[in-house]
Amino acid sequence: MGDLSGLAADQELGRRNSSAAPASRHLPHAAASTEAYFRAATAILSSPPDESEPDISATLLKRHYGLEGSTAVLSSEVERTVEVSLSDGRQLILKTSARQEAVDSFRFQSAALAALQGSVGFAAPTVIPTSGGALMFEEEGLSGYLQTRIEGVSLHQETPTPDLLFRTGNALGQMDLALAQVNIPAAHRPILWHVGCWPRLMELEEHLPSGSVAESVRTAMAEYMRFVEPQISNLEWQVAHNDPSPFNTIVTPHGLGFIDFGDGCWSPRIQDLAIAASHLVTDPALPLGGAEHLISGYASVVPLSALEARLLIGLMRARQSALILVNYWRSHLFPADAQYIKKNVARAERGLTILAPLSTASGEAAVLAAASQPSP
Repeated sequence: MGDLSGLAADQELGRRNSSAAPASRHLPHAAASTEAYFRAATAILSSPPDESEPDISATLLKRHYGLEGSTAVLSSEVERTVEVSLSDGRQLILKTSARQEAVDSFRFQSAALAALQGSVGFAAPTVIPTSGGALMFEEEGLSGYLQTRIEGVSLHQETPTPDLLFRTGNALGQMDLALAQVNIPAAHRPILWHVGCWPRLMELEEHLPSGSVAESVRTAMAEYMRFVEPQISNLEWQVAHNDPSPFNTIVTPHGLGFIDFGDGCWSPRIQDLAIAASHLVTDPALPLGGAEHLISGYASVVPLSALEARLLIGLMRARQSALILVNYWRSHLFPADAQYIKKNVARAERGLTILAPLSTASGEAAVLAAASQPSP
């Protein structure tokens, strides 16, 4: 995974910053900005998914939870994700991995879900403790955790009405408020989707198709480096989901829910909004392509600071570019899984094209106008 000699010290700095969070939310992203962090994060996503290993989910379920049920492997880019159907009708999700780095990932995911229990305004899976009462299990060469499955429909399958998007933004804001109150282990582990890695992502541009896509990505990342990145450390930082895409947002009979905290980390607070909004830019007739109502819903719970409003469009374009860069690269590494890996790429390419005409001033004005909209 490359030379990690400098990473431990950077992670220790991150832990000290995390423990000091109540005193100051304006924290640098030193650990995630290092070369060692980037190389470690890249190595994780360049390894093949765990689906190639034999599935012993039923054995693990019995051994660590005393449960029996039918299992079905679901699509996943890194760890093995298995749907568990118990005889009493309950649906659970078991996540396991044989990778060493998965231990920290599962520590973060299980602790984040446990910390969110009892929160209001949104739904999240519930962690099922092991027979010994732990949030996750570890045995030689394997780790994992068990959670409930949220019943509902993924946001990407729903018609994105103004009311639904406003409620989604509102729920996302509620989740960020809840995550702001907690310190979670392994929040500084290597994550390629961390904003601190973005200055180095153009190393992957050789895998982009030639033409307008590559040019749009180069333009957006150059703008990010020139205007946004120098101000990133001045934003409010906290634990964040870091991937509230329409695939990870569930419309339930009781409100909006969020799943898959595997990319969660210590991040700018506004990053969750930037990521969610970047996926909803689809209508060229609207200033923000249709993300206006989600931004309005989020701002109704978490009012945007002047700096957040100024940087949001640049963060959205950079996230769209990061998604394009990383997924074209990973599709090159794993061509058999390219369709699944690139499931969000076309949306990101279209969104980047729609946002391209916005200047810094017009983008900020559009964000401020969206944030001040009343609920539909």
